[in-house]
Amino acid sequence: MKKRSFGASLPKAFGFWLFLLAAFSPLLNGCFIKSIAINSVADGLAGQGDTWSSDNDPQLIRDAVPFSLKFMESILAATPRHVGLLTTLAQSFTEYGYAFIQSDAFYQDDRDYEKTKELNHRAKNLYVRARDYGLRGLDVRHDHFSDLLRKDPKAAVVKANKDDLDLLYWTGLSWMAAIAIGKDDPELVSDVPQAEALIYRAYELNPDYDHGALHDFLITYEGGKPAMMGGSAKKAKEHFDRALELNHGQSASTYVNYAEAVDEKEQNREEFEDMLNKALAIDPDKNPPTRLVNLITQKRARWLLAHEDTLFAQ
Repeated sequence: MKKRSFGASLPKAFGFWLFLLAAFSPLLNGCFIKSIAINSVADGLAGQGDTWSSDNDPQLIRDAVPFSLKFMESILAATPRHVGLLTTLAQSFTEYGYAFIQSDAFYQDDRDYEKTKELNHRAKNLYVRARDYGLRGLDVRHDHFSDLLRKDPKAAVVKANKDDLDLLYWTGLSWMAAIAIGKDDPELVSDVPQAEALIYRAYELNPDYDHGALHDFLITYEGGKPAMMGGSAKKAKEHFDRALELNHGQSASTYVNYAEAVDEKEQNREEFEDMLNKALAIDPDKNPPTRLVNLITQKRARWLLAHEDTLFAQ
């Protein structure tokens, strides 16, 4: 499962797996049989394609995701070294935190400071949970990876290879998200070198990963950083151009990321509007696998256009 999809789905055979576990319950005192049943469910959860990414009802998915997350956590408790499930949990908590919790804080529009603070704190905790699942997966793949990452990020990430791309991406992304929203947490902010190392190792292994997912992130990261910290609108534009090549202009997030990270920062209102209108011009039904994420991102684009007078100097 990749960045363009949303969350982790229950397998199509979900009902069958519950039936199977119920049928075997009198026999599950046998460790071998229990292991087979649990690992079969874990494989199904981690290995299925995302059946939710094509949904046209974000609210329905919002309501359904928490059950899926807790179900996966319960299965993981019985098979704690299942890399596929750890990866899926890292992805799913990241996506849920951003699409439905941090976004709620964003749409508060300064109406309720305490509510905004509460939502952002919850989103940060979800990102940290996602990061921790990702680190556990990397530790399974490479002994003591997270310990070495804390001590020497560059030495640690060299151990990772192309089979680790999903873990590198989702662990790094969730960590960066937690840092960005947790600027009042000095311990978390000090983790920037570790999170960066994961993202840039993934980029080194495959810069075009998942139809430009890394380029999409780097639009925001390179464009949002101050120049004195290495930020660069030029680099952000290069990532923007490459992302459009890879997703054929069908990802609303590419346009919205650039509008927020570069145009808003540089107070380029004309291009800001152009980017957001291009995001809104995308037909979500044209590419069903990205329908849900495009609908969620287009909602953000509409909000930004409606509030641009507050974002730009008059």
